[in-house]
Amino acid sequence: MYYWIIFAAALLFCCVGFKEFVWFMSVGYGLSVCGIGLANLVILVISMISGAPILGINPITDPAVYYVLIAQSVIFIAYGIRLGGFLLIRELKNAAYKKTLQEASGAEPPIFVKAVMWIVMGALYLAQTAGLNYKVHNFKGGIVIAIVGIVISLIGVILEATADKQKGAQKKADPNMVATKGLFKIVRCPNYFGEVTFWTGTFISGLASYSGLGQWVVAIIGYIAIVYIMFNGCQRLDKRQTKRLGGDPKFEEYATKTPILIPFIPWYYHCDAKEVAKEAKMEHAKKLAKSQEAQGK
Repeated sequence: MYYWIIFAAALLFCCVGFKEFVWFMSVGYGLSVCGIGLANLVILVISMISGAPILGINPITDPAVYYVLIAQSVIFIAYGIRLGGFLLIRELKNAAYKKTLQEASGAEPPIFVKAVMWIVMGALYLAQTAGLNYKVHNFKGGIVIAIVGIVISLIGVILEATADKQKGAQKKADPNMVATKGLFKIVRCPNYFGEVTFWTGTFISGLASYSGLGQWVVAIIGYIAIVYIMFNGCQRLDKRQTKRLGGDPKFEEYATKTPILIPFIPWYYHCDAKEVAKEAKMEHAKKLAKSQEAQGK
């Protein structure tokens, strides 16, 4: 029953994707994390108020466990609200960013495709938050490792929020250049690194509570999926930046000498400007051909 409640919370907050398909993976992502944190918080608070054990944890004999789980639930809520709100505001107010998303996602798919994506993303967000969910459902001890994981997650929240703020300020000062100062001097995508840090902490926090092969598989899949999404997001961002700024000496020096995602690890992923320009020309030619074909009809 517990997992169905958490899954329902993820679906409820993720349903914004029915308005804009891409929101299943952006705004709905942040809101789903918030919803899962909120659902867990309500369950824990009701248990504490009633004094009745819930899911094997007794609020009378294990108050410290409750405080730790409540703290992590609150961090989830804060993280989800900040990320979901940030993405929503950016997509509504930034016309250039909205255009980029529309080009990437294409036309809105039919409702049954949206329904499938809704279920899939809800399940993914459930897996991503396994570190919290499994602790609430079957806490087995390991409160120290739980606290360590929560602290790491909190650092990730701070990194991501700081990076987003720094990026906004630098883009406002120089709209024609990528952010290169502050955290961006250390790594090209510090906001993505903050997100990876957040989910790394979440995964670590549940290490003592994963029970059986199934729970380990779910937790690992959820963690690997979000890390892969972040790495892939960095690569796509680099391609867009190279398409716009490739050949600019300042950008090329920054992109070739700054790690793309993990600080101090020399992975300098950077597209070849000529190849990106070639792909752009091919895409333009295809669009032109489709347009001419449509006009001919």
